[in-house]
Amino acid sequence: MTPEEKAEFMRRRKGRNIALGLVLGGFVLLFYLITIVRVGD
Repeated sequence: MTPEEKAEFMRRRKGRNIALGLVLGGFVLLFYLITIVRVGD
């Protein structure tokens, strides 16, 4: 693997990790809000 290929691979992996982190954070926020709404009833 050339240094250019490795840099591209690392860049793509970083992008996927950021996207996955945002999705996971969104689910955490969603469950938190659902819990607050249900406890408030």
